[in-house]
Amino acid sequence: MAKPFDSAEQDELLRRAAGGDQASQERLVEAFMPTVVRMASARAEPGVPVGDLVQEGAIGLIEAIRTFSGSGEADFGRFAEAHIAAQLTTALEAEAESVRDELLLVTAAEDYDRVELILARELHRAPTEVEMAQKLEWTVERTRYVAQVVAEARRRHDEELLTYIDPADIDIEDDAAAEIDPSLN
Repeated sequence: MAKPFDSAEQDELLRRAAGGDQASQERLVEAFMPTVVRMASARAEPGVPVGDLVQEGAIGLIEAIRTFSGSGEADFGRFAEAHIAAQLTTALEAEAESVRDELLLVTAAEDYDRVELILARELHRAPTEVEMAQKLEWTVERTRYVAQVVAEARRRHDEELLTYIDPADIDIEDDAAAEIDPSLN
């Protein structure tokens, strides 16, 4: 742990760090890292690791170190806390938006799957992109995108299933014969 410094030393470190002195910046980061950890821990949310928040807070701290000398502010501690808090807020908002986007995509994939089955039953064939888009009331581009997501999910599911199947248990000749002559089933 770094030894504490007085306000004159802090001012000198901030001045040198603003001029690009890496050692001064590192010393300030080390000294204020407990503040970052405290603030990150206080803002922790389910699904967001505290370590990720500490990294985001450190980015805010570094930004504060780099910009303090030209800010006109007098209290670096408060200035740093404001930058750390802003960075944490931005990171948490981005994570929340990502979760919302994922939920919307899951819902869209479920809707796509359901409508694809309904249309296949009604049409007695696989529906086209345009038919799917019309039924879902989506654009063809959105329908195409969700179709790709669904296809990738199906592919991954099939690959996962194959890891549990012993290839020696599969009799390709009997399967092929059954496809040709259904009475063999």
